[in-house]
Amino acid sequence: MSAQTIRVTLVRSVIGTRQDHRATVRGLGLRRLNHTVELPDTPQVRGMIRKVGYLLKVEG
Repeated sequence: MSAQTIRVTLVRSVIGTRQDHRATVRGLGLRRLNHTVELPDTPQVRGMIRKVGYLLKVEG
């Protein structure tokens, strides 16, 4: 994993969350619980992570 990527894992269910938070999780590329994706470390991605951070585990 290089310094320009962030590893994000969905650790809490999106059931019962707001619709826009569910859309943000899907926008990050996360599909199911414990699914992990590597994303570029950009201000846009960091903003999405900050919005739904209570559902995620972030590494890197």
